[in-house]
Amino acid sequence: MASLKDRLTEILINNKLLTQEQLDQALSVQKEKGGRLSDIIVNLKFIKEGELVLTLSEGLGLPLIDLKRFKIDPEIVKIIPINIARHYQIIPLSKMGDTITLAMADPLNVFTIDHVQSLTGYKINPIISTSQDILQTIDLSYPDSTKGIIDDLVKEMSASSIELIREEKEISPSDQELSLISRQAPVIQVTNMILEDGVKKKSSDILIEPFSSRLRVRFRIDGVLHEQNAPPKNMHPSIVSRIKVMSDLNIAEHRLPQDGRFKLKLLGREVDFRVSILPSSFGEKVAIRILDKSQATLNIVKLGFSPYIITTLEKVAKLPHGMILICGPTGSGKTTTLYSIMKFVDSPDKNIVSVEDPVEYQLEGINQVTARPEIGLTFASALRSILRQDPNIIMIGEIRDYETVDIAIKSALTGHLVISTLHTTTAPGAIVRLVNMGVEPYLINSSLICVVAQRLVRKICTYCKEEYTVKKEILDVLKINLGNIKDPKFFRGKGCSHCFNMGYSGRTGIAEVLLLSSGVRELILSRAQEHVIKQQARKEGMRTLREDGLAQTSKGLTTIEEVLRVTAPDE
Repeated sequence: MASLKDRLTEILINNKLLTQEQLDQALSVQKEKGGRLSDIIVNLKFIKEGELVLTLSEGLGLPLIDLKRFKIDPEIVKIIPINIARHYQIIPLSKMGDTITLAMADPLNVFTIDHVQSLTGYKINPIISTSQDILQTIDLSYPDSTKGIIDDLVKEMSASSIELIREEKEISPSDQELSLISRQAPVIQVTNMILEDGVKKKSSDILIEPFSSRLRVRFRIDGVLHEQNAPPKNMHPSIVSRIKVMSDLNIAEHRLPQDGRFKLKLLGREVDFRVSILPSSFGEKVAIRILDKSQATLNIVKLGFSPYIITTLEKVAKLPHGMILICGPTGSGKTTTLYSIMKFVDSPDKNIVSVEDPVEYQLEGINQVTARPEIGLTFASALRSILRQDPNIIMIGEIRDYETVDIAIKSALTGHLVISTLHTTTAPGAIVRLVNMGVEPYLINSSLICVVAQRLVRKICTYCKEEYTVKKEILDVLKINLGNIKDPKFFRGKGCSHCFNMGYSGRTGIAEVLLLSSGVRELILSRAQEHVIKQQARKEGMRTLREDGLAQTSKGLTTIEEVLRVTAPDE
């Protein structure tokens, strides 16, 4: 073992990355606590892991690989079991004849190489990578990694003194038993693992759904639900109870819906979770919204909209008064756009107040109020109080009824800038919706500045992006008009470990903006139908949602299929 230490320390001291004093301190820690010397040196912050790996690569003459850019064959990883891979921080990359190329965090550990050789029967060709990259690649490359952890925890749980009694029908544990189980290690670990996996995969929602004989866990990643490995059905009551305990909800209430929230420190950052529990036929269904501030893009420029839309939003947001509406279905990014506008206009000389249900992200310098209808604090009542707080800009989370829209319009008419959301699918449809809610057309003309309808489309994964051609006949059948472009280029993702083999990674916004011109205002006064307002707006240069989406495909940002998925033919 001394020779391994000597080799490592010789490389580091010769390259002047480590002093003798630092080496002695690291050796003292290793003698006291054990562990790998390289890990101890990094943990003591004597050297960054990237510098250490690079130096070892040069000193040992072994190649350094960036695993983020490497696609691993799923058959290759089967050579080494996941528990061995995690323990030694290694992952097989390729096989040629009787030799496998092995990425290692610690290539000096000859015992690891000997063990893997005897376990697999292959010769080892070691290369170097960081332990963080290796562990992340293990999570992505071993499809059943989650299942293995769950299986181990289930075995541990089944060995405990608590068990479920079954007759012809399953009998649920009592509330006292559930309270006890929810505080035991196996349930805590399974619940934490589901939450951590959801954050790691950048999902926006986690759904835990009970059925007659199984439990289903799904993550909404980039707007699309994907089924995950799930614990057995008998763990469902205890997992729900654990989530109730974390959310400070009533553990004994199983008949009524409950809402709550909690915060965890995961993967080195604080993440908020919003919880909704709904009684269903086979038990309580749990929906968890993940509010990860590190993933939120609260910047108008970075939302992915086309330059014209960004310029228009910035222009109208600087106006002193009036109303701006953001429209779209649930999950189309309306709230993110609202927050981005608020951050854009925020300055010390402006008093900005918002009323939301609930407040999703805490913004520095902005007064945010959570609506609580159960105690009488509705959007309308909160708005009345806000108007007495001398605001310049008012943000309303959502316009749901006439009372709210009436106060919002009156606020816009009395010198305030009001920004809000409305559940309609198109920008012209928002005008008709306001009229149907009982707002007089002349009030709409006097207060409304513009309406933005938006959607989120998945972006093509940059690691596995490829170009392909689409026949003109197919474009004609799909009624896709690309104007004067003779040879349109289209792109798609093949699927790789970085995008979980989906071909997509991340999302970007597409939108249509309806500005209230004199022509549009005349149609509103005559209570014109949606398609008539749309025709007039298009004459004046409005680009529809689908047209904006297809413009994004020509830039190689998304696919035709994705644009067709989120937009209707008449949008």
